[in-house]
Amino acid sequence: MPGGRLTQQERQQIALGLADGLAYAEIARRLDRPTSTITREVMRNGGPAGYRADLAHRATERRAHQRRQTAPRGPEAPPQAHGRDPEAVRAYEETFTAVLMQSGLPKMTARVLVALYTTDAGSLTASELVRSLQVSPASVSKAVAFLENQGLLRREREEGRRERYFADDDVWYQSMIAAARSNTLLVETARQGVGILGPGSPAAARLENIARFMDFVAESLARAAEQAREILHPKAETAPDEASGPSPERGQPAAGPGARAGEPK
Repeated sequence: MPGGRLTQQERQQIALGLADGLAYAEIARRLDRPTSTITREVMRNGGPAGYRADLAHRATERRAHQRRQTAPRGPEAPPQAHGRDPEAVRAYEETFTAVLMQSGLPKMTARVLVALYTTDAGSLTASELVRSLQVSPASVSKAVAFLENQGLLRREREEGRRERYFADDDVWYQSMIAAARSNTLLVETARQGVGILGPGSPAAARLENIARFMDFVAESLARAAEQAREILHPKAETAPDEASGPSPERGQPAAGPGARAGEPK
C-alpha cells in the first residue's frame, strides 16, 4: 500500500469518485490507500459536496509550508511521550476529527474534543487548547460551551479564574442522560399533536408513530447505557441530579451523543 502524501492525480480520482457517488472505502480501494486517508482528505477540504482536487492540492501544500516554518528544529524539538511518532499522532487526530465531523459535530468542536481525548493528562485548560490547536480563545470558548451543553465535557475551576476541561470515561453516559432529558420534550410534543390534529387522522397517526418509535429506542438505549456503565466503570458514582433523571423503568427516552437536535454546523 503506498504511503506519503496524496498526489494531484489521486486527488482528481477522489473528486471523480465523489461525483459518481462512491463510498470512501471504494475510492480508497481503487487508489490502494487507507479509507481513513480518503476520509481525512475529503473532510478537511470542503466535504463530499465541496471537494475540489486543485483547491485541495494547493491547500495541502500551503499547510505543509506553514508547518515547516513553525515546527521546532534540531535539538529544540520536544520529545514525544511513550515513543510516539508525531506524524502518526497528527494524522490520527485529523482522522478522528473527520469522523466526529461526519457524526454532526462542527470542525472546531470536534478538534477540541479530540484534543481532550488524546491527552495523557486527561484534561486541558483553555490556554493549553489555544496553544495546541493554534486558534483564538474565542473559538475554544465557543466549542467548550457547546460540548458542555451536550454533556460531552465537564469543567472545574482551579485557583484564580482558570478553568480546566475534562472528557473522562463517564462522559458518554452523561451525554446520553442529557440527551434523554431533551428527547422527553420531543415525545411529549409529538403526543400533544395527536390530540390537536385529531386521533385517527393521518397526521396524528404519523406523530404517534414518532412518539412510539422514540419511546422504544430510547428505553433500549437507556438500559444499554446503564448496563455498560455498570460493567465498564463499576466505580463510577451517580451524581445527585441523576437519581431524579430518566430511567428505563419509567420509560423515559434517551439517545446517544450522535442524536443532537439543533446543533450548529
